[in-house]
Amino acid sequence: MSEHLTVGIDPGASMVKVVVARSRAGRDGQILGRAVQRIRRRNLFEVVQLAFEEACADAQVPPRGFDYIASTGDGDSVTFRTGHFYSITTHGRGALHLCPRARGALDIGALHARGLKMNQDGRVLAHRMTSQCASGSGQFLENIARYLGVPLSDVGELSMTATRPEKVSSICAVLAETDVINIVARGVATADILKGIHLSIAGRLLQLLRSLGAEGTILLTGGLSRDAGLVAAIAECAAEERPGRGKLQGALTLETHPDGIVAGALGAALLGAWRFEQLQQRGQRIAAQ
Repeated sequence: MSEHLTVGIDPGASMVKVVVARSRAGRDGQILGRAVQRIRRRNLFEVVQLAFEEACADAQVPPRGFDYIASTGDGDSVTFRTGHFYSITTHGRGALHLCPRARGALDIGALHARGLKMNQDGRVLAHRMTSQCASGSGQFLENIARYLGVPLSDVGELSMTATRPEKVSSICAVLAETDVINIVARGVATADILKGIHLSIAGRLLQLLRSLGAEGTILLTGGLSRDAGLVAAIAECAAEERPGRGKLQGALTLETHPDGIVAGALGAALLGAWRFEQLQQRGQRIAAQ
């Protein structure tokens, strides 16, 4: 079984993630290069191209000659793709590669969070997504950090210094931001506000996993998987869970990975190698990219 050089490109709501990988039929994969580019107010197509070229440079390979270029997420912005994969599928495949014992993934993105339950082969058995207006997204947390005057990179560490966290109960992001304004007016410490927000988000994320009947090892993916304060809050809430509550029949073990933010792009790259071999077996030729 030959190795295949593939690319996975995952344009999200706030960032474009790209992975260059080498694998055999989507297994035994190796990440050769990666790139994460924030979109901000830039042209999405230009950011996709820039992230693609950056990942190729990181992998030390030319931006051509790939067996397969796979998109996921907002695939329409990847005009040079070979094919597209549904984001739930790619996150499951990427999570399993990063953490072989994972039986679920929690993708915490800019606009919403997605939970999925999978088997040992990475096949998604169930999945669910939060609503777009839920106050459990990266964009909501970024807005709050900006209002509090805290750099986003400092939010996690500052949250973990809290002594009396003040929870935000509103589900709607707009109302939650109003709650935060009122809390600030009461003189609550910034660290306690951030920890309270993290705990509120964590509770909703665990409800998402409970609705799936998730158990065992869950890998956190997406941009907020890098937020140490949120990760700690999710672990704290999970430790307080009682087995048998709702559909949650067993304990959850939450894990992170340095490449968790590119899990979707990685899964797309691995699935691209698998699809390339499937097409080869059917006698279909794919033009080199």
